[in-house]
Amino acid sequence: MPALVLASSSPYRRALLERLNLPFSSASPDIDETPHQDESPADYVARLAHEKALALAPHHPDTLIIGSDQCCVLDNKIVGKPGNFANASQHLQACSEKHVTFLTGLCVLNTADDSHQVCVEPYHVHFRTLSQTMIENYLNAEQPYDCAGSFKMEGLGIALFSKLEGDDPNSLIGLPLIRLISMLEHQGLRTL
Repeated sequence: MPALVLASSSPYRRALLERLNLPFSSASPDIDETPHQDESPADYVARLAHEKALALAPHHPDTLIIGSDQCCVLDNKIVGKPGNFANASQHLQACSEKHVTFLTGLCVLNTADDSHQVCVEPYHVHFRTLSQTMIENYLNAEQPYDCAGSFKMEGLGIALFSKLEGDDPNSLIGLPLIRLISMLEHQGLRTL
């Protein structure tokens, strides 16, 4: 069985990958995450997922490297991680009563033969009407300042939504496990 490396420092992605009961290590890739001019959100997350895996490749021969990146798209614009209360509050105000798409880029790179698979998994979130009090109460409870979209779906963030749509709810947390299992099986690594 080839070694498995997660190209991420995200505790959320690590926790998701642990669900598959596969031994893996993780390392933080050092890449420039600046979007290219005129790059679509889907192209952006696909490129970053691939670049994250490639960044670790020289240090991990004969390894399957998983790269992943996510962005939140509101009104056809990429919305980054808020970083603080004020930005998160502003972002959630903008999301109130709107449909927001999360795009998760996923790459599995086989360093033994330099082959790779890349996909982009969409997930759609419909926000409820959010009052300023609801937003402040939520942000004070969870402080999701390191999360795209300014919420943690696996926690109290679920109270912000009226509807969720997509093939894999894990995509919303940052690692589409259903697609990942298929990609790993394509490389001969089975979870069951």
